Amino acid sequence: MYAGIENKVILLVGAGGLIGKEVLLHLVKNGAKVVAVDLKRFESEADLFIEANVTEKDGIDYIVSTVIDKYGQIDGLVNLAYPRTSDWGRKFEDIEFESWQQNVDMQLNAVFYLCQQVLKIMRQQQYGSIVNIGSIYGVVGNDFSLYQEYGGTSPAAYTAIKGGIINFTKYLASYYGEYGVRVNCMSPGGVLDKKNQHNSFIARYSEKSPLKRLGNPEEMAPAVTFLLSDDASFITGHNLMVDGGWTII
Repeated sequence: MYAGIENKVILLVGAGGLIGKEVLLHLVKNGAKVVAVDLKRFESEADLFIEANVTEKDGIDYIVSTVIDKYGQIDGLVNLAYPRTSDWGRKFEDIEFESWQQNVDMQLNAVFYLCQQVLKIMRQQQYGSIVNIGSIYGVVGNDFSLYQEYGGTSPAAYTAIKGGIINFTKYLASYYGEYGVRVNCMSPGGVLDKKNQHNSFIARYSEKSPLKRLGNPEEMAPAVTFLLSDDASFITGHNLMVDGGWTII
């Protein structure tokens, strides 16, 4: 069990994703009161489920007010939502400006506004912990050889957004530290998702990775719980790489 998680109100945005579901389970296992947020409700052990769209300002306002009305506090926030346009994954030269703009708005700008509104509460409380989600490609350059065999690519907006989130996390950590609020980032490496990954990608990624495989979704969850917990009470502004060693080589 992680210290200081039991009975804490943790707002988990993007709870229905590949990693989100595992984070939800791990937090519940450690005794947290999880407020799960996603576009569509699903069966879970969350203490409260909110169906809302975090890409809309009104949706974020609704989420925060609902949590405060029920609990009167927000002890932790996890930004795991991953909204994107239908043309996500086009090659760089084919990206329409409007698509780029929309993806930055849905992802980076949504993280900004959600953090801003939750941090108002945490500042008043004089405590709280936020975990944003970065990526290996917010830290290092892309290895495009992973996609060559099937003609795919890594979305350009993804690297810009994740790099922005990582540095934004450091800004918030510096700004709110004096109020007892910690803000950190967890950056996953490649996570196994056989339904949406080509076999050639899995093979090439595994060849390069020091651990010779992709990560499993459940291997991401403990890092998030740790950063939220009192066991990480002297850690802020950090970007925890959970990448099987990808970024060390």
